Amino acid sequence: MKLFVPGRICLFGEHSDWAARYRLNNSELEKGYTLIASTNQGVYAEVKPHPTRLILKTTLSDSTRHGPFSLPMEGDALLAEAEKGGFFSYAAGVAYQILTNYQVQGLEIDNYLTDLPVKKGLSSSAAISVLVARAFNRTYDLKMTTRGEMEYAYRGEITTPSRCGRMDQGCAYQRPILMTFDGDRVDVTELSVPENMYFVIVDLGAGKDTLLILNQLNHCYPFAESKLEKNVQHYLGPLSAQITQEAHQALRDGNAEAVGDLMTRAQMEFDKHLIPACPSQLTAPVLHQVLNYEPIQPYIWGGKGVGSQGDGSAQFIVKDEESQQRVIEIIEEDLQMSCLKLVIEASRHVRKAVIPAAGFGTRLFPASKAMKKELFPVVDKSGRAKPAIMAIVEEAIDAGIEEVCLIIQSSDTELFESF
Repeated sequence: MKLFVPGRICLFGEHSDWAARYRLNNSELEKGYTLIASTNQGVYAEVKPHPTRLILKTTLSDSTRHGPFSLPMEGDALLAEAEKGGFFSYAAGVAYQILTNYQVQGLEIDNYLTDLPVKKGLSSSAAISVLVARAFNRTYDLKMTTRGEMEYAYRGEITTPSRCGRMDQGCAYQRPILMTFDGDRVDVTELSVPENMYFVIVDLGAGKDTLLILNQLNHCYPFAESKLEKNVQHYLGPLSAQITQEAHQALRDGNAEAVGDLMTRAQMEFDKHLIPACPSQLTAPVLHQVLNYEPIQPYIWGGKGVGSQGDGSAQFIVKDEESQQRVIEIIEEDLQMSCLKLVIEASRHVRKAVIPAAGFGTRLFPASKAMKKELFPVVDKSGRAKPAIMAIVEEAIDAGIEEVCLIIQSSDTELFESF
């Protein structure tokens, strides 16, 4: 079975995911809102079951191969590896969490291609965690929803020394989503855009200390005592919430110019309120040089930092596909920085599907006497056997259909609901 999991980019609302968790201690804090999109790059893997072990082979974005890493599918061994930290710890952490709650055997995962940069605010570690959760889910038919895969990926990642926010695993949805955080509760709202929107993600080629940024900002919670701490809570609370929700509406309206204006405003407010909390990392001279680089201004609507901010990556929303290519050429030629394309594609106009499944299957008689023809087994592209009607519904949903209606005989209701 082959799987692909993209990275994710936080368009708006960075840091508000973990900040909203402090509502457990201080209910006066604002809920967190983040607007994220899946990247067009990610991790590709071939997966197959293994009777006793978790085996992982990886390929980094520079095409170097690592592994195989191998562990017995035993709770103590997986937990010990997860707590060590390092790249393999993410896979071990997810496997540990799933083994704790499901009766599963092992997996062999060959991550044969990765075109997602690491440590650039694009959640490469979360992509691996979601990949492992999805591999277990589909290999052993655990019947997890996308939300379930995201949850186990998060549990697995916090089993490691990493302390990511809950936003990172939103890459599991592989589409733009608005995430709302209230303490430990997370709500996800999927969204679509009426026309393609074009972005450029820039690897600044510098560096940042994400742990230091998070450490300094967390010192401002749960109760603000100084003016600096109040400023941090104000931006990560009501101000970020307002900007993110306005951006959500602008995306739904297909208003790229408004999204760009909101990006510029978000960066300005971020700088004003948060730089004093961690000046060594958030002053970010390279980021601001690129954001204000004069030759690209005619081609962009706006831009801001990515992830925890700092000199990691920058993002721009550009005016059209031609402008996207021009911005990349200018930055790569003038500044010698690598760029990635991101396209949020327009939603399809067909949103509902009606599938007749009430026939008697006369052309398949006598086989249809023993079983409804819609429930005949077929083998899908992952090698799993499933009812034909289930394969049709899954294909419809993957194609962007939002609602599927099955027309069945009333006497068959219980039979179909069992699937």
